[in-house]
Amino acid sequence: MKSQKYKNTAAFVFKLWQREVSEEKISEKEDELLSQWKNQSERDLDKIHMKESKERVLSALELYFIKPVKTTPIYPFKKYAYAAAVILLLSVGGILTYTTFFKPDTYTAETGNRKVYLADGSVVTLLKGAELTVDPSFPASTRIVDLKGDAVFSVAKSKTHPFIVRADGFSTKVLGTVFKISQSGKDKSVHLYEGKVAVSSVGTEVSYLKPNQKWTNFGIPHTAAVLSLTTEKKSGMQKAKLLSLSFNDVSFKEVADVMQANYKIKIVYPKETAEKRITADFTGGTADENMEALAFILGLEVHKEDHIYTLKK
Repeated sequence: MKSQKYKNTAAFVFKLWQREVSEEKISEKEDELLSQWKNQSERDLDKIHMKESKERVLSALELYFIKPVKTTPIYPFKKYAYAAAVILLLSVGGILTYTTFFKPDTYTAETGNRKVYLADGSVVTLLKGAELTVDPSFPASTRIVDLKGDAVFSVAKSKTHPFIVRADGFSTKVLGTVFKISQSGKDKSVHLYEGKVAVSSVGTEVSYLKPNQKWTNFGIPHTAAVLSLTTEKKSGMQKAKLLSLSFNDVSFKEVADVMQANYKIKIVYPKETAEKRITADFTGGTADENMEALAFILGLEVHKEDHIYTLKK
């Protein structure tokens, strides 16, 4: 029934086009109907429309490939009408082809968490507000998806087909594991539950995580840190220990803020050093060792008293 209704509508629309291309005047209402039908045909595409569109395109093209037995004069306006119909069908067919074969699949968690089951067996739990984009070629030799917002990934294992999540300004590469990606404004992080992952971001070296480790940029571009996460048995509180920290052309003020927060220290420094750009890599060092290195980069002396580090010329 739906198919018959569609054919009747199409016939009516083609008559309007025939009048239009023959320069016969059509009313504003008829012109509006033409526009509405075109918009509707592009929006409400389904399998039935796809099949019918294919049949109509092939049928229209037969005129160009089958030699006619009898030559019948075709008036100019009819030729234009047929051409318009073929162009329309080809354009709709092109839209159908793009929608079916090339347009990426997009999944959005609008009101709450949403699970997405990928073709390779991986499962993605999108947290509220997140959006996942998957290319139609997935899974290819490299499994790539794009993420906006927060999500937990349980990736099907494959030693030969890496799984890459491209997020805002950083990417996470795995072979098979469970991890969570969080994105809140400029603050980005990857929390690994099991397996191994490699995290890369603009302006920083690649960071490799082990289970119960977290990569973060602390909301500062060109910054990367790896934290070890442990949970206290009695309190159930989670503690974070800084394992590595790197900055690439970051203002000293931002560097000092990160070090103060993570080492539970206070840094006193000359105001003129606040906007100086710092490039440094602190790996495995203590607060004392890293503050000494930072003072050396700035060409300053460091003096410690309790948990207060004072930088002076």
